[in-house]
Amino acid sequence: SVVNTSTPQDLTLMLYNGLVKFLKLSIQGIEEKDIEKTNNNLVKSQNIILEFMSTLDTRYEISNSLMSMYDYMNRRLVEANIKKDKAIAEEVLGLAEELRDTWAQAMKLAKQR
Repeated sequence: SVVNTSTPQDLTLMLYNGLVKFLKLSIQGIEEKDIEKTNNNLVKSQNIILEFMSTLDTRYEISNSLMSMYDYMNRRLVEANIKKDKAIAEEVLGLAEELRDTWAQAMKLAKQR
């Protein structure tokens, strides 16, 4: 399977892609007024963020900024879910896409060395 041959970096990228996907589905859910779809996908998004938080390597200085970013995203998703607020979910999606793209770029650069 893909997972067995993947590096930790690949797995992180997969998680970021999953986060983006679930956030997009939760936004669809809000638009469709589908409470269950919204809730399920926001919870899946939060689980990925919590996974990132629990595996963050705190030896690096950037980890502090990432930790507060993840914490912020997580709190915003709780709020988005309570209010079924599309704007909040879209804000978090923007952050998730930025994190994913930065990560993908960093992987490309690392492979060129």
